[in-house]
Amino acid sequence: MSDEALLRLEFRACPLDEAPAAPLVEQMRREMAELYGGLDIDNARMPRAGATELGPPDGVFIVGFEHGVAVCCGGIKQLPDGACEIKRMFVTPTARGRGVARALLGELERRARGLGYAVARLDTGPLQTRARLIYERAGYEPVGNFNSNPVATYFGEKRL
Repeated sequence: MSDEALLRLEFRACPLDEAPAAPLVEQMRREMAELYGGLDIDNARMPRAGATELGPPDGVFIVGFEHGVAVCCGGIKQLPDGACEIKRMFVTPTARGRGVARALLGELERRARGLGYAVARLDTGPLQTRARLIYERAGYEPVGNFNSNPVATYFGEKRL
């Protein structure tokens, strides 16, 4: 995606459980269930990442719009050690391959700095190789399993 195209993305904070965020999160839930054999990303074994965790005062959930259409989302939550975790990143299939995920990650990092975080962490599963590549190219370095996610195989950290 060119710099000009990136400027067409508008990011807004939105509660995760309300439109326009909720339909994007539901698409992500369905995609993760299909990809990982029925996985429920909200089950008790998974790291918590609901509206409470991804909302004020220590977090935020954002939706990215391209020409007025919601095309991506993601959130920030506080971790017990004072770092933040980037969660629920999702780009609609029609918006993939054009740099939207990179722009979303950059906006989430910007907002994390604005919330006072100096370190961001994230994770991804073994079947999400494109996500891992995006994270590595953005400067995330491998770390240990910081959130007890039983599905993830890559855990990354970046100083903001």
